[in-house]
Amino acid sequence: MNAAEEPVSANQHVFSHGMRDTRAALDVWSGGRWRVLRGWTALSLAIALTLLAAVWVVAGMLTPDITPIHLPGLTEPSEPGDLLPILYRNSLVLALHATACVAGFIAGASMPIAAAQRTGLSRWLHVKAGELAILFVCAVTLFSLSTQALYLGFQGSTIAYQLHMPMGLLLISVLPHAIPELTALFLPLAAWLIASRKGEWSQLLAATLVTVAIAIPVLLVAATTEVYVWPHLLEALSPTV
Repeated sequence: MNAAEEPVSANQHVFSHGMRDTRAALDVWSGGRWRVLRGWTALSLAIALTLLAAVWVVAGMLTPDITPIHLPGLTEPSEPGDLLPILYRNSLVLALHATACVAGFIAGASMPIAAAQRTGLSRWLHVKAGELAILFVCAVTLFSLSTQALYLGFQGSTIAYQLHMPMGLLLISVLPHAIPELTALFLPLAAWLIASRKGEWSQLLAATLVTVAIAIPVLLVAATTEVYVWPHLLEALSPTV
């Protein structure tokens, strides 16, 4: 085998090994009646509740926007097109978390295998790439949580101010759609955290596929609830609507 063929052979080995690990993880979870979902969901729910608490704190620190709010179902009739901005925003967050989960798989499972197939500078570069991938996951996680807390806090502060509602009451009104929405969004992140703690890096590609498949329909239902149900809750709770 010449030098040009060695990287190709190593990459094929990494790919086939990753596919075997993914199939094996899916078989184990299926045989265990998908009990693994309990841990992912519990941790994801805990992260969602933590984020909502951070939103409450951040909202109290921000100055609300006095520009009249545009809220479908409250300021104007709801339409199916009103789902699109919500689904677009959530798809970006889900993609970010799924990418972090895949990066964890690459760093913890694929990179060590690839490094073992190489020598010298190539091996050192693969080891360092794995370390950088883990740093990327941490950075993405912090970025996602902080930006969501700021964005949702500002939105919450503005809506609560303009509808003359306490922020705590507004948070209660969003729970029917926010809890399933945020829990679904954080499922890949929860899977990454649990797998990294146990050193089960090889399961992260399978976890990405499963968590994204679960999250998509949940996000569709949550967006529908936000557009067609939440405005009625606001009407019932706000003294000015």
